[in-house]
Amino acid sequence: MKFRDLLSMSVNSLRRRKLRTFLTVLGVIIGTASIVVMVSLGIGLNQLTMEQIASYGSLTEITVRSDAMWGGNNEEEPNYMTDESMEQIRRLDHVVSASPLLNVYVIMKQGAYEANINIIGVTPEYMAKIPLKEGTYPQTGSDELQMVVGNMVARQFYNPKSNSFSYYDDPSAIPDIDFMNQPMFVIFDTNTYYQSKNGATDENGSTIKPPKKYLIPACGLVEGTAEEWNNYSYSVYVDLDALKSQLKKVFKKNPIPNQPTNKKGKPLSYFVYDEAVVEVDDMENVSQVQKLINDMGFQASSNMEWLEQSQQQSNMVQAVLGGIGAVSLFVAAIGIANTMMMSIYERTKEIGIIKVLGCDMENIRNMFLIESGFIGFMGGITGILLSYGISFLINHFLSAQMLTGMDGNLSRIPPWLSIAAVGFAVFVGMAAGFFPALRAMKLSPLAAIRNE
Repeated sequence: MKFRDLLSMSVNSLRRRKLRTFLTVLGVIIGTASIVVMVSLGIGLNQLTMEQIASYGSLTEITVRSDAMWGGNNEEEPNYMTDESMEQIRRLDHVVSASPLLNVYVIMKQGAYEANINIIGVTPEYMAKIPLKEGTYPQTGSDELQMVVGNMVARQFYNPKSNSFSYYDDPSAIPDIDFMNQPMFVIFDTNTYYQSKNGATDENGSTIKPPKKYLIPACGLVEGTAEEWNNYSYSVYVDLDALKSQLKKVFKKNPIPNQPTNKKGKPLSYFVYDEAVVEVDDMENVSQVQKLINDMGFQASSNMEWLEQSQQQSNMVQAVLGGIGAVSLFVAAIGIANTMMMSIYERTKEIGIIKVLGCDMENIRNMFLIESGFIGFMGGITGILLSYGISFLINHFLSAQMLTGMDGNLSRIPPWLSIAAVGFAVFVGMAAGFFPALRAMKLSPLAAIRNE
């Protein structure tokens, strides 16, 4: 018997018992919709967590820190993070780039306002990741210092004569600082600045003079308003090599602030970094590279640590939600088995005639499996459509921000879940109809024909 004939017989049998078929399919619909909606909530929570963690920084980035220059390393020869150690990190497998960060705290002045700002020297690779709202990146290979200013840097400026900091609570009161069109004066020697401001004297009893102010132009502004925070909002970024040249010019042979010195108090012949950012080629390799960097004596951390912990919790929640939905589908499977058993009792004579005519036992089995699988297919397709409707209502009326503190859709149904749900519904239907099909195969032909 051809498959088309078996399918036709199965569909006609279901049509003759419309109410029973409808109720059985309804059970599959409810079961499929339940498991899909529950799993979609777990997927939504998982993806919301990933998006939130990703907003704090790239999931393929590793932050490397060294405590040696702050006394955190008690070795006779501190394990400083230098250009040489950065080259070692760059040579590690799966490392795309390694960018040291040179932090320098300066005083910026424009008009009546001033601010204590953190200038960070970075490599061109790191600089290229900073999103710009206006302007360009600093020219590479140039000793001229050019600034990329964070979108919230203006909030740090204040008028020292008024001592007003109301702009922290009132964005409309933020000082009108024009980085791109007005001159910005930068003081690198902050210690001398505060000593001169307080009237301090040197070893000869002379009043300390104010340090030199440098006119540093801004070449770009970080994307975002003064109220939109991102990883680059509160700092000023410059080219690393240009910053090194500037610091050597400013301090000459004197110790550079935040840089270690030798035992005689003299500055080292190289720069030392307390932080670096390493870019890895894939999320799956972050933990491996992180371990290698830790073995080098540095402290490596990444967002993948938080992501792995969050994913473990999300997977547990998703398993519980999926289990709750699976109970409904299990109940639907019992309904399918019951329908198939009732169908066998009602069609006993039909089965006997088919056997007497010489039909293979496998055809009888396949007929009932197709019938139960078709019930699962119809219930699965309709259940998916119902799931999309429920998911839309959840996302429309329930706020993820209110429930989880994160923005985005709470329920998410990826295409693979829809396909898997339909396939699982068909599998459950056929599994529920397997034992009734075996019973149909074992019926005695003569007893079946005599049955009324």
